Amino acid sequence: MTDLPRPPLAPRSFLLLQGPHGPFFAKLGAQLRAAGCAVWRVGFNRGDQVFWPEKSSYIAWTGTPEDWPAEFSRLIKDRQITDLVLYGDTRPIHARAIEIARAAGLRIHIFEEGYLRPYWVTYERGGSNGNSRLMDLTLEEMRRALTRGEDEVPEVPAVWGDLRQHIFYGAAYHFFVMALNGRYRNFRPHRSITVLQEFRLYLKRLLLMPLHRLRRWQAEQAIARGGFPYHLVLLQLEHDSSFQMHSPFTSMPEFITLVLEGFAQGAPLHHHLVFKAHPLEDGRAGIEAAITRESARLGLSERVHYVGGGKLARLLNHARTAVTVNSTAAQQALWRGMPLKAFGRAVYQQPEFLSDQPLPEFFRAPRRPDLKAYRDYRRFLLETSQLVGGYYSSRGRRALLRQVVDLMLAPEDPYSALLSGCAAPRQQLRLII
Repeated sequence: MTDLPRPPLAPRSFLLLQGPHGPFFAKLGAQLRAAGCAVWRVGFNRGDQVFWPEKSSYIAWTGTPEDWPAEFSRLIKDRQITDLVLYGDTRPIHARAIEIARAAGLRIHIFEEGYLRPYWVTYERGGSNGNSRLMDLTLEEMRRALTRGEDEVPEVPAVWGDLRQHIFYGAAYHFFVMALNGRYRNFRPHRSITVLQEFRLYLKRLLLMPLHRLRRWQAEQAIARGGFPYHLVLLQLEHDSSFQMHSPFTSMPEFITLVLEGFAQGAPLHHHLVFKAHPLEDGRAGIEAAITRESARLGLSERVHYVGGGKLARLLNHARTAVTVNSTAAQQALWRGMPLKAFGRAVYQQPEFLSDQPLPEFFRAPRRPDLKAYRDYRRFLLETSQLVGGYYSSRGRRALLRQVVDLMLAPEDPYSALLSGCAAPRQQLRLII
């Protein structure tokens, strides 16, 4: 039997910048090479270098931030780069690279944490969060694209997939940057604190996990046994890009004060307010102290509670409403049909299921979202940008890599593929849980 000739592949050359902490980008690069692509990685510090074992494709950037745009332009020309791959699109080195890559006609692949967490991650092209194509799509356009799909989609699980691994890789990454970064003397972190401070916060969080778990359990028990109606505030990491770049607030305490004042003005006197911290909250923003201080100022101390991370479902299942800046966790509230008030730009910013009521009125008499509309929207996400898997656990990476390389090599981005009727079948959640 004569072997059939393989179809010729268009040459593709991928350049990866900074990725999630840990080995995901290295595994992704290996898969892309196996698919016949050229793969390069730019590293900006020792943490990037340690997690990229393929030395021949590693490019160390040791210059200054001011020199980066010119060097990046030269790099994509010299290496004949066709595709740029990044984790997040707002840190300065990424934002500038995207501008140049877009002008040069490169495909831009963006990874982010899942819009539907925890068992999904986000893959998009061009931009994410407030820069996502989702911001320009109407619900009616999404519904038209879904006419060929299945009606049933998996539920959002109530557990975080790989939190311990996330914290571990974060601590390891910042240790390498802190202790072994001599070659990268011009490196500047995109956070407002130093690498040493970042490492200490990760390490402290890792060591104090048993104590945090005990305090969280005590707070949850007080709420569960209180028997009072309550509203849930979904807090975010103040240093997260979605808060920094796509919200009207300069700090999380500013948002906390606004919510507490609205609650004091509008909520029935027997209602309580519960602030739920992000699972990776490390204390740098002083949110617990701000809640305590502002609650006392407004005479609300007996009606306000703080829960430091943990599972969201336990609190959502009995909450009356949810309030957030633009947290992706708000989608779990919408999935339950809960009234939701959001203040920042978010990918779920659709008039059919976000409240436009003033905050006091929202707490006093909230209007429910259009649940059917949200379920159509959620189904669209699961058919496009939300991929089963995770960055930090080996199981999550395996599930993610089974899908994402084919999507990256596809001629159309996931949204365009579904809108045009050319989307490939998607992996279901049952494969990893």
